[in-house]
Amino acid sequence: MLPVLDVIAVEMGEHNENAAQRMVITLFVGMAIGQLLYGPVSDSVGRKPAISAGFAIFLGGTIVCLLAKDFHAMLLGRFLQGLGAAAPRIVAMSIVRDLYSGREMAQVTSIIMGFFIMVPAIAPLLGQLIVNVAHWHMIFYVLLGQAIMVWVWFAARQQETLHPEYRHDFSMLQIGRRAWEVITTRISFWYTMAAGIVFGAFIGYLVTSPQIFKDLYGIDETFPYYFGGLAIVIGSASLFNARLVVRMGMRRLCLLAVSAQMIISAAFLLAAWVNGGLLPLPVFMVWAAANFFMMGFLFGNFNAIALEPLGHIAGIGAAIVGSLSTFLSLTLGWLIGRAYDKTLIPILASFALLALISLLIMKWADKES
Repeated sequence: MLPVLDVIAVEMGEHNENAAQRMVITLFVGMAIGQLLYGPVSDSVGRKPAISAGFAIFLGGTIVCLLAKDFHAMLLGRFLQGLGAAAPRIVAMSIVRDLYSGREMAQVTSIIMGFFIMVPAIAPLLGQLIVNVAHWHMIFYVLLGQAIMVWVWFAARQQETLHPEYRHDFSMLQIGRRAWEVITTRISFWYTMAAGIVFGAFIGYLVTSPQIFKDLYGIDETFPYYFGGLAIVIGSASLFNARLVVRMGMRRLCLLAVSAQMIISAAFLLAAWVNGGLLPLPVFMVWAAANFFMMGFLFGNFNAIALEPLGHIAGIGAAIVGSLSTFLSLTLGWLIGRAYDKTLIPILASFALLALISLLIMKWADKES
């Protein structure tokens, strides 16, 4: 949807330049809330029923988007899409925790995150191709078809990983106790915070990237190629991490990646500052590729470190970790999006500053543990 966010917003009656960002933010808000629900539900009824419920809600949200006549109805549909997508997003991590632990879990998580990033790399290009031959509504018809196909495939191929003897009764009291256990587990909580902070910069880039490429570099129809190329960098790094993490360990890779991200962004921020807030396109792409390559080492490792002590409550653990980090990154990403002023200063500064804060939190958490 990224190539046509502004077109959809205008057709839905919204003419504010930054209003289109809300269609991305609203999706993630639904996803953040949904993660809190599906984790404990999957601990009670099993992983497969929880994910199937999410697919059903996602399909309902997609239909709402198709039928929307105004911007608020579109946002409702996007919220429901996020609420539904939260199930496969978060319960899949519980499935991984059911089956793996330690560096092996980080290896599997990195592979998953690699595809999780690389598939959306081609999504804007697919969206652009669709709107070149059809109205943007066709994007939602494609989403309907994809969701049905994956749902059927998942139901047929995936075995249930949470055996009946390990299931918990669905009790708000028990959920509260387990949530408190997650929050009071030092490594889990603080690595969740570090993840949410550093990913906030990425969300800021995600919601402002169409404007950055269009406003600063005059790139419109070819935007999906630039976006996809950078996303592939992240996915490639995640897949590379799957091999490297076994030798170097999760914490060391996270520290190196966040440190490099901070130093690189600070250097390019200084260059942009003395150049009126702008950088030539090739220089901007070098910064983005370097930073996103570092980001690729963080997606899987942060999740694995946070979930490592929570194997006995994998469902609620994945839910709390995912939801807290998502809410935090959404808040920061929203603030970065609002700060966009047709220069690169907000996005460069956010990557440098948030990487520094995340680095300090990681060092403190590891020292205390």
